[in-house]
Amino acid sequence: MGWCTRAIGCLVAASCVACAGPSTNIPGLTSDEVASERRKQQVLQIQHYFSQLARLHNVAYRLTSANRADCKEDVAPTLGFSALAPNELPGKYKALAIEALGLNEGTVSVVSVAEGGPAAKAGIASGDELVSLDGEPLPSSNASEWIASFLKKSGEGQVRVELRRAGQSQTRVVSTVTTCSVPILLMPDEQSNAFTDGRRIVIFSGILRVAQSDAELATVVGHELAHVTMGHLKKREQNKVAGAIGGAVVDIGLAMVGLNTGGAFTRGFSNVGALAYATDFEREADYVGTYYVARAGYEISTAERFWRALAQENPKQIVYAGLHPTSPERFLLMQKTSEEIADKRRRRVPLTPELKPKESNPAVTAAENPN
Repeated sequence: MGWCTRAIGCLVAASCVACAGPSTNIPGLTSDEVASERRKQQVLQIQHYFSQLARLHNVAYRLTSANRADCKEDVAPTLGFSALAPNELPGKYKALAIEALGLNEGTVSVVSVAEGGPAAKAGIASGDELVSLDGEPLPSSNASEWIASFLKKSGEGQVRVELRRAGQSQTRVVSTVTTCSVPILLMPDEQSNAFTDGRRIVIFSGILRVAQSDAELATVVGHELAHVTMGHLKKREQNKVAGAIGGAVVDIGLAMVGLNTGGAFTRGFSNVGALAYATDFEREADYVGTYYVARAGYEISTAERFWRALAQENPKQIVYAGLHPTSPERFLLMQKTSEEIADKRRRRVPLTPELKPKESNPAVTAAENPN
């Protein structure tokens, strides 16, 4: 392969004898200079990511604590901070993260603290090095999983947190708060998108660019949380199974008269069933999610701008959005839901989404104080 590459290089050089090149004397760059600047930009990128993560953490805490009743048994106590051990990171990012975040190897450090959360009230701050919880030393790897396991075992209550700050040992007593336990993750991806698989919520970093305010970001997180609490993923699976059963009846019936369909109707009806009510589920997530945003104390009327802004990122959604409502529909639905919530606040009634007549929905049970 080496001789081939050299030969191609020679041919290109020979063919460009008469080619025109730059006419200015461009300053030269050394490989060391480029490597140094590359590292600086990588450090800045990591700092930016964790700044975005801290913003998402604040919004997620407010939403999951204000709407925990709708999560039913899927709740867990939290300390209101996120932690990171450099040992958990892949080798090529480890040194960069230590430099970017001021971490120390072999330690577990707080990288974000939810505003108004239990850790913030106890005086814990980003950069604090965690030593132990109730006397149990933290491991230098899988720290987040260990903390979650510890809290699940100990339950809601007070936790004695031993930490180091600027080399000095300190003790803080944190009173945990129960929140929805669904993880809300940030994916570094410039797409303005988000999704849930029913077990976790993933927010693409591009959404944070479009969502200028935390109320707008809460609109996205609230929508995905509503998908989880309303059981939309389970309902879609049920519809898929129901469709497959209907298709199987057709396949069997045709087989009895000598026609082998190869299960085509089972597969086709299954796909149709999976898509049944898909757009309505999205509308319901927008509707219920707006209530979640309001319960968390965000000013929802200022978040309406988000759907217009998202339409500028994805102009096709103004007219057609696949299984989702179009952006004009979503803007108007949020506007009308905001008016509905404002009316309930004026009348001092619980902020509970309206159910269809003669139906009950156990997923929406929280009756928050309208103030």
